[in-house]
Amino acid sequence: MALAWSPGLCGVRGADSCHGNTAAAPAAAGWCRSRWVTRPGPPPPPRALGGTPQPASLGLGRAPGFPGAHGPPTPAARVTGPGLEERLFPQVRDHFSFETCGNETFSQRYLVSAKFWNKGFGPIFFYTGNEGDIWTFAQNSDFIFELAEEQQALVIFAEHRYYGKSLPFGLESTQLKKTGLLTVEQALADYAVLITELKQQYGAADCPVIAFGGSYGGMLSAYMRMKYPNIVAGALAASAPLLSVAGLGDPTQFFRDVTADFQKSIPGCVTAVRKAFQQIKDLCLSGAYDEISSKMATCNKISNKEDVYQLFGFVRNAFTMMAMMDYPYKTDFMGHLPANPVKVGCEQILAHTDAIQGLAALVGVFYNSSSSARCYDIYQLYQACADPTGCGIGSDAKAWDYQVCTEINLTFNSNNVTDMFPEMPFTETMREQYCWRKWQVKPRAHWLQTNFWGGDLKSASNIIFSNGDLDPWAGGGINSSLSPSLIALTIKGGAHHLDLRGHNPADPPSVTEVRKLEASIINSWVKSAGMETAWEKRSGTSAGGRL
Repeated sequence: MALAWSPGLCGVRGADSCHGNTAAAPAAAGWCRSRWVTRPGPPPPPRALGGTPQPASLGLGRAPGFPGAHGPPTPAARVTGPGLEERLFPQVRDHFSFETCGNETFSQRYLVSAKFWNKGFGPIFFYTGNEGDIWTFAQNSDFIFELAEEQQALVIFAEHRYYGKSLPFGLESTQLKKTGLLTVEQALADYAVLITELKQQYGAADCPVIAFGGSYGGMLSAYMRMKYPNIVAGALAASAPLLSVAGLGDPTQFFRDVTADFQKSIPGCVTAVRKAFQQIKDLCLSGAYDEISSKMATCNKISNKEDVYQLFGFVRNAFTMMAMMDYPYKTDFMGHLPANPVKVGCEQILAHTDAIQGLAALVGVFYNSSSSARCYDIYQLYQACADPTGCGIGSDAKAWDYQVCTEINLTFNSNNVTDMFPEMPFTETMREQYCWRKWQVKPRAHWLQTNFWGGDLKSASNIIFSNGDLDPWAGGGINSSLSPSLIALTIKGGAHHLDLRGHNPADPPSVTEVRKLEASIINSWVKSAGMETAWEKRSGTSAGGRL
């Protein structure tokens, strides 16, 4: 989902990295001629249309990512639960320069709870924040607090730079010449510096640190262990698509797996969806835009091929979010969703005799959970971006769009052959064109393979890669153990990082078992790190005595 447009830095250091301008918005193109033809990039910028705004997804996890679809919780909600306190840390703007931005700081937000900590002895559980408000992740990761109580840990949730309130350049952070410091490397350095400083502040120099993260945050937790093994003793990387973001794997995998989720839910669901899409295509070819508008309940009349393409992106996004958030209980993580939303969506479309009206009802499970909206504002609720799985809307979505235009490679596409969706390609060339128009940057398609090892992770250690078999991101992650300390765990009946969520009576048995195994492995890492620290102290004392 794209966002309100804002361009970025094009590899410039020095003064322009800290202060800059804006540029022109990307151009648009479309499709729906005598046959279905694809266009060279995402749809145009959002129109000034009316309608009732509904929850929107974020990327990966995005955050999500994604994350924070309804904004941060109220202050009253924040003081409940595990005793989290919100604090600010003066973080270096540019860790890799000693000039200009390298001498400046910004306020990085983090949350901390010492409720269960055995002060000075218990481990530190550190959540590597991803693409959204850090409170959203903290309130949807109760497993970390359950484990902290069991293992007497200090809990820290760190917000990712350029997201939430951790804005290096304030409200101008996503403007041209201000985005150049939004990189994976800078974010990891933020976490390394924050951990090091907080260990000193809390008198926790000998306390081992375990990194946790889900989705993009899961990638970051794994990267922390790989890049800073001197700081992080182990990592739980839940639903971390380390391979797909590095440009490895099949670009058709994601939407194929979304389709498979709906196919497994109720027989006939995918057939009904295909029928609805085909009918919309046929109506488009005949110019019957009014009928499409009426049956899909759009707030503004669909009047051309660009509108139809936007409609398809809007609809496909709902399927994506429902598949990712297919939890066995009601959630408010990235939208207000009922228990088993995929099943509920299938029931909706199959209950209608008209396939297109059924499709409108199905996407309403995500976009209109309150049943209060009379129509869908398809340009407000869905905004195309460089992430075909969606970026969301708002400032956080702008930041994620920039990230998927630079280091993170998400060139997924739907083809109407291996999946149920209309043909909507997104090639590397299309990505380059879009990113240059919007941000004036050229993506580095293979950079994550070079800098973070791609799929060749065998020299790493102490990382758990967990994935749910209902999660469409699982196909882009690590699904087989690579060594005795690089452990892959599969959650049968599990959606996007289900294991990070707290215990729920509706949990499938597999996630309960996986959490027990994760707890045991993490406990062994903590004990091993403690023994290593004790040995180093004894060894140092002994050597000092001889001198």
